[in-house]
Amino acid sequence: MIKKTLWIGIALTVFGFVSAPSARADEWTKSTKITFSQPVDVAGHVLVAGTYIFKMADANDRHIVQIFSADGKKVIATVMTIPDYRLTATDKTVMKFREVPAGSPEALRAWFYPGRRIGEEFIYPKHRARELAKASKVVVPAHEVDVDDDKALVAAPIVAVTPDEKEVPVVAAIQTTPVEPVATVARNEPAQLPKTASTLPFFIAIGIASLGLAFGLAAFGKRTATALLQ
Repeated sequence: MIKKTLWIGIALTVFGFVSAPSARADEWTKSTKITFSQPVDVAGHVLVAGTYIFKMADANDRHIVQIFSADGKKVIATVMTIPDYRLTATDKTVMKFREVPAGSPEALRAWFYPGRRIGEEFIYPKHRARELAKASKVVVPAHEVDVDDDKALVAAPIVAVTPDEKEVPVVAAIQTTPVEPVATVARNEPAQLPKTASTLPFFIAIGIASLGLAFGLAAFGKRTATALLQ
């Protein structure tokens, strides 16, 4: 019985730790598969209707988002974001869109990963930010200069474009640090996509409990046998 309990504990614990690297990788990159039914503008890159994978770049700057093809083999775009905040997290992926001028493709404003109150608000090229700010009547973060090179993009200064097309410091117009309670700004209703929660913590907990029980029974049996021999 003790041996059986011990092996069950080891099996469950090993299963948990084998699964852990994959779970941690998804949490780190926030890898999310998203399907758009119509063209969507993401930070100046117009994506045709189809399926894409959104990931945080594996870099020191945690506000670089890479958009991949559905099979994950081709990088479609690399874009910059700033932090965005919501009052409560949900267990689903949430994509928020901006109001756009008539005839213009939908413009993605922010992406929230399941379980997170901090999301990613996309930074647009200045010319596009002017159009979006005017149409939506809210400030839009923009690159101060339009650049095509990814390395230059990361270093490009960020400004906030107002509805009257003025440029102001982004920290003066957009909340970029968390505050309790989190301040809210009028946003469009989110499009929500399902995400399955992980059962990894459950398996690890069961495994550790089983190991503890097995070693406890073994120690008890050893003490009992010693007592009988004395």
